[in-house]
Amino acid sequence: MNPDIPLQLLGGITAREFLRDYWQKKPLLIRQAIPDFESPIDADELAGLALEEEVESRLVIEHGERPWELRRGPFAEDAFSTLPEREWTLLVQAVDQFVPEVAELLEHFRFLPSWRIDDVMISFAAPGGSVGPHFDNYDVFLLQAQGKRNWKIGQMCNAESPLLQHADLRILAEFEESAEWVLEPGDMLYLPPRLAHFGIAEDDCMTYSVGFRAPSAAEVLTHFTDFLSQYLTDEERYTDADAQPVSDPHQIQSDALDRLKSLLAEHMSDERMLLTWFGQFMTEPRYPELVAGEELGEDDFVTSLQDGAILVRNPSARLAWSEVDDDVLLFASGQSRYLPGKLRELLKLVCSADALHSENLGEWLADEDGRDLLCELVKQGSLGFADE
Repeated sequence: MNPDIPLQLLGGITAREFLRDYWQKKPLLIRQAIPDFESPIDADELAGLALEEEVESRLVIEHGERPWELRRGPFAEDAFSTLPEREWTLLVQAVDQFVPEVAELLEHFRFLPSWRIDDVMISFAAPGGSVGPHFDNYDVFLLQAQGKRNWKIGQMCNAESPLLQHADLRILAEFEESAEWVLEPGDMLYLPPRLAHFGIAEDDCMTYSVGFRAPSAAEVLTHFTDFLSQYLTDEERYTDADAQPVSDPHQIQSDALDRLKSLLAEHMSDERMLLTWFGQFMTEPRYPELVAGEELGEDDFVTSLQDGAILVRNPSARLAWSEVDDDVLLFASGQSRYLPGKLRELLKLVCSADALHSENLGEWLADEDGRDLLCELVKQGSLGFADE
């Protein structure tokens, strides 16, 4: 994608201009970002998804058994028949993993790294429905798909921003409105992290939320050190072979901290380990249980493709790749694998193509490393045969 071509999705500005002026800085209202947008899924189908065990869903009822009552799915079939006429919202996560037509929406956002995109959450709200004034710690694009929603924009927030006392929802106790817009189908609102916002449905209303993964510093430190510890032996310890006699045996002196920092820096600054962990962490599927492969022999695998079989990505799988010296590194649904640099173009194809078959794989089926990689991705579950 050319970053200097104006995009309808961004209101006629270029991707470069959007990233420079708005991304993680300030909101952007885009009228008719996707002109005449029609949702490929309706309210009844969304409610149907919320009945499924493997689908993450929530109901927020502003005036339920208690203020801002939260119910978690999966729901029973009669759960929606007892809801009030107004002021409730159904939220369903990762609809893109269950409805291919919703996943196609993400093609509009390819000016951003695909490994940063988390999922497409869809909410349906009755008139007056809302989840309260709140803020997120990640970027989000809010695309109006049905009805009208009033969006109020507030202040920048942080961990010190006061919240209502609620066991499950992070609703702001104070909201300082600075702007207000009504969005209709096709309109979209971009919001940077930590910006307070308050959406209220004016009628039966459906909104798509394209959210982005943004690990916290605590997650990075915790998960990366856990990852590193798998490769460290018990013999690697704090040492002080250069120690000098001390005047006070109870004092921890600065040279001890220097040795400790050196021990940490030796491992924390290992770029290859950091890349490996980061790629695995950012491609970890939201629902790992849905990424399940099958055992098959390489000969049967190749024969199937030669006979016309088509490979597609598992909707729950996440793929990315990187370069390390002369090698390439593939990240597939939380796992990683170093591969020879000659497979670079194959990795690009695997990560980007809607389907893989004998025609676009071509010479890679004659390459031993290429065949092995494709077969392993099927066994792992990131790829699968289309008829399955």
